[in-house]
Amino acid sequence: MFTKNKPFDNKPSSEMGIPTPPGAANPTPAQPVSTAPAAPAAAPRAPEPARPAGRSSNLSTLSAGVKYEGNISGAGELQVDGSLKGDIRVVRVVIGEGGAVEGTVHADVLEVRGRVSGAIVAKQVKLFATSRVEGDITQEQLSIEQGAWFQGRCTQAKRDTPGASMLDAPPPAEKPASAKAEVKPAA
Repeated sequence: MFTKNKPFDNKPSSEMGIPTPPGAANPTPAQPVSTAPAAPAAAPRAPEPARPAGRSSNLSTLSAGVKYEGNISGAGELQVDGSLKGDIRVVRVVIGEGGAVEGTVHADVLEVRGRVSGAIVAKQVKLFATSRVEGDITQEQLSIEQGAWFQGRCTQAKRDTPGASMLDAPPPAEKPASAKAEVKPAA
């Protein structure tokens, strides 16, 4: 595994007193030394594209201070930090603390830290402590942090077929008033 090299000749060959190894009487141009094992003669691999940590390449953002009127739909993700008056139909929606949506939200995953005024239809809904939701929620999974404000009805929905998306679900049907639920933070 290791080979023992012959000791250097103690005869200084330079004016600085650096010893010359044996057999170096005819100097040759320096050759780069590789410490890595030789790679096989296969085709070179293309470098993998860099991905931002925790972000998807198809994330759209409605920035703080921006007001938008109209519907938004697509197969990507949406971050709402501004104000939106219209319906949303995308795969994943995050409504920031300063974000506000007035309209129906259809998504597979919905995280609310800001305000929503309208119906919500999603597989997973998470209402954070800073959220304020006025409207009915139809979901498979619902998580409400302490301090969140929710006024409306919630209905648990089950998928009929595996792989089905809540984006394809019809709007929530009217339920009798006895199914009404209200969650408010304790005083």
